[in-house]
This record gives sequence, C-alpha cells and structure tokens, in this order.
Amino acid sequence: MARDKTIPRPTQAETAILQVLWQRGPSTVRDIHEVLNGERTMGYTTVLKLLQIMYDKGLVRRDESRRSHLYQAVSSQRRTQQQLVTDLLDRAFGGSMRNLVMHALSSRKTSRADLAEIRGLLDELEEKQR
Repeated sequence: MARDKTIPRPTQAETAILQVLWQRGPSTVRDIHEVLNGERTMGYTTVLKLLQIMYDKGLVRRDESRRSHLYQAVSSQRRTQQQLVTDLLDRAFGGSMRNLVMHALSSRKTSRADLAEIRGLLDELEEKQR
C-alpha cells in the first residue's frame, strides 16, 4: 500500500488511540485497551478493529514478529497536530490565523501562565520577522 505524505485525518476514537501510543510508545491492543478503558468504555474488539482500520489508513504501523502485535504511531504527535490545525484553519476559518486564534482564546478561560507563554511566542515570531 503506497503511503501518502499527508496524514489521514484521524477520527475522535482514533485520536484517543494515538494519544496512548504517543504517551506509551509501541503497545499491544491489550495495553491500549487498558488505558482507554480507564477513560471511557471501549471494548477490546473495538480497539482491535480501530487499530486495523488505522493500519490500513497509514496512521499506525504493526510489528507482527511477536504473538501479540505491537502498534506504533506512524507520525509524531507534533506533526499530526500541525496537520490537524492546518486542516481546521483552512476548513473552519477560511485560512484566517487571526480568526482561529481569537476563537481559541475566547472559547475557554486562559491561565495567566498560558497567556504569558503565548505573549513570549508572539514576541519571538515578531523578532524573527524583523
């Protein structure tokens, strides 16, 4: 199966599985199921089926050298997040970074620490553009 350079957009359930793989590294279906079952009710066979779909989509790779297959995220969390944000920016905000940021900042309470970090990032970006 030829893999495209762009990452397929994972569903909400697939994103939950990717979160586990990014945190734990290569994991078995049972490992993933145990972590997810602490957060939500998801059956073992559902996790297995989702991993099979994710493998077909190119979101995970599978090591079949052991009896219990190990699954691993193909792309890093950072790269996946960047692609999802770019997709959201284009689809929901018409490519307007300003509208995305304004909406994100106004949709939830932002801590002083987060605001300070955002200000620092903006200062860095302005400095780079000079």
